[in-house]
Amino acid sequence: MTYLILAIVLGGLVTGCGADFQKGLSAAQTGDFVTALREWEPLAEQGDAYAQYNLGLMYFNGLGVPQDEKTALKWLTLAKRQGVAYSQENLGFLQK
Repeated sequence: MTYLILAIVLGGLVTGCGADFQKGLSAAQTGDFVTALREWEPLAEQGDAYAQYNLGLMYFNGLGVPQDEKTALKWLTLAKRQGVAYSQENLGFLQK
C-alpha cells in the first residue's frame, strides 16, 4: 500500500513544483533514489511539503537510504502539518 501511495504522489502532485523537485521526481521514477534524495532533501529542509512527504516514504521503505522509522516519522509529520493528506495514512503505518 505504501508503494501505491508513493506512486500517486510521485506521479500526480507535481504541479507548481520547481525544477529541482522535477529532477528528483524523474530520478525516483527510474529507481535512482540517490539522486532523488540529493534533489529533495534541500527542498524538504526549506519546507517543501511534497519533498518532505517523499523523503518520509523513502526512509520508511529504505529506498536509496537505510530504512529509518524515526527519520520517516519526522518528514511525514512535517508534510502532514502542511496538509499533505497521504502523510496521515503513512503515519498510521509507523504508529502500529
